[in-house]
Amino acid sequence: MVKTRFYKIDDGQKLAFSQVIGAKKGKKSPGVVFLSGLKSDKEGTKALFLSNWAEENKRDFLRFDYRGHGASSGQFEDTSISDWLEDTTKIIIGLTSGPQILVGSSLGGWISLLFTRLYPKKVAGIVGIAAAPDFTTKYMPNNLTINQRQSLKSEGKLSFHSEYFDQPLVITQKLIDDGNKNLILDKQQTINCPIRLFHGSLDDDVPLSTSIEILNKLSSNDIQLQIIKGIDHRFSTPYCLDLIKEALEQISLSQ
Repeated sequence: MVKTRFYKIDDGQKLAFSQVIGAKKGKKSPGVVFLSGLKSDKEGTKALFLSNWAEENKRDFLRFDYRGHGASSGQFEDTSISDWLEDTTKIIIGLTSGPQILVGSSLGGWISLLFTRLYPKKVAGIVGIAAAPDFTTKYMPNNLTINQRQSLKSEGKLSFHSEYFDQPLVITQKLIDDGNKNLILDKQQTINCPIRLFHGSLDDDVPLSTSIEILNKLSSNDIQLQIIKGIDHRFSTPYCLDLIKEALEQISLSQ
């Protein structure tokens, strides 16, 4: 079992991570980095599946928790997209060598696109699983009820019931404002690497239109979107996990 360790960044935050170090001889395939979803962590089904796959195939693999998530330091309500992008940047640059394939689930899909825009030479490819760039735009005032607008004004946050968490999902004004400064889908993006997007037809959390818009806004000539019938936002059935693995192997062969 791959142990959890901690990576300390400049501002004192400690990021929990687990890492598989692959084969050191011969031509190395790109490493793989898993970027988890909102309030998820590195111990989820997809992350553990990929960790086992990496061990079996002697591939470099990194999974970690953003600040305010999982075993990392910080409080979720104090953090935002820019913080999580900084965490991603620090830990990928600090712990990996050569280009990496980024596997981004939901929020992780947004972070992976932002990272690739900043460090294109560090990215060998992207696998987006119900990628959710720009999700903060749905909390703009014109999309909220009167009560929600009042809650944001008086409390600085909104609370939503979620089937994925024991506690309500809290969306802060800070997260909304910061997210809207890090938009991807507001214009065409120069991101030119192999990209594989997956979206379940029963996903009630991220609309299919988001993946279609990603397809249309990115410059890559090697981009594919697969819509999987009968699958929800978790995208973690054995069949789905195999699809992710196959996408990784396909991108690896293209390098």
